[in-house]
Amino acid sequence: MDGDRRGWRQCLLSGAVFAVCMAGTTLPTPLYGLYQEKFGFSELTVTVVYAVYAFAVIAVLLLAGNLSDAVGRRPVLLWGLGFAAASAVCFLCATGLGWLYVGRLFSGLSAGLFTGAATVYVMELAPDGGASRATFVATAANMGGLGCGPLLAGVLAQYASWPLYLPFAVHLALVTGSAAVVLWLRETVRERRPLSTVRPQRPGVPPRVRAVFGPAATASFVGFALFGVFTSVSPAFLAQSLDMDNHAVSGLVVALAFFSSTAGQLAVGRVGLERSLPLGCAGLLAGLALLAGALHWDLLSLVVLSAIVGGVGQGLAFRGALSSVAQASPADHRASVVSTLFVVAYAGISVPVIGVGVLTGPIGLEGAGLVFIACMAVLVSTAGVYLLRRPVRTTT
Repeated sequence: MDGDRRGWRQCLLSGAVFAVCMAGTTLPTPLYGLYQEKFGFSELTVTVVYAVYAFAVIAVLLLAGNLSDAVGRRPVLLWGLGFAAASAVCFLCATGLGWLYVGRLFSGLSAGLFTGAATVYVMELAPDGGASRATFVATAANMGGLGCGPLLAGVLAQYASWPLYLPFAVHLALVTGSAAVVLWLRETVRERRPLSTVRPQRPGVPPRVRAVFGPAATASFVGFALFGVFTSVSPAFLAQSLDMDNHAVSGLVVALAFFSSTAGQLAVGRVGLERSLPLGCAGLLAGLALLAGALHWDLLSLVVLSAIVGGVGQGLAFRGALSSVAQASPADHRASVVSTLFVVAYAGISVPVIGVGVLTGPIGLEGAGLVFIACMAVLVSTAGVYLLRRPVRTTT
């Protein structure tokens, strides 16, 4: 009994560390408008600054996705927290645009190291028989942390002094405390290997998996693209089109999308894995439609509904995609296939978001948003129709 209690305590503490790290990756979201005023850059630059993070995550996933299997979970998490601290310091010292690029780069490196290692670590620290609850802890820590970042920054920027400094000072303190926690937690990798044994993971999709991977990857791409737009340009839309300059509200809207994603992933247990992917596609399509209405009629209520509905759809679709792809993959290719899915998903955060930034200049933020929505709607509708005609069969 005491062993179970100790195991759950360590599981929850590792989840808290996971949440702290992920919160740092979305912390600048409601502050981009203030940085634009301070440094005088365009909406395109905002999207590029944001996308630097996604490119760094992809690089880590490809080059060192299996690093913690060799050197241990704790060293990798400590390196990740080190990059998170470096990111916070960059934003605290920011005197020009270059600091923001470097800060986002460090943030992406931190998230790339944490994404796989922390998820596995949370599950390994749980007592025997607690896999389901541990999965919930990891999911809630990941998406909940992403949601807490903009909420924390928005509230501090709106209601406290030093809006461009205090959020990162608070996060730096949380990262320091998290490092102390990691040093206290036990290591779960018993057989260590030298760093020289770590090899880049080569993405790949065996022929037998492609029928499942195609719609799963498409839905993941659209879901992450929707999150990318929310976290990079929605504060600008709220300020320019709705005259909403309250940073706390901007942070809350973005946070709702991530919190709703957590709810969508938890709902998979009730919906069932076989139905979660097509239902997720439907939720994403509805979220995109609501966002289009918000852009057209300049309604805050539709922005909020889009965040909630689209977030639930993303959660359903992404957990369904991960499960279906993992189950369809042969054991000796599973890691590479799942890594490929993550690469596609994070490409969704970066490439479409930059496209929105490029189009904002000639056709405006509303026009760029509607073009983005139309493209994503075509993709997710195609995936949804395919899934209705050829449902993905999964095993429990």
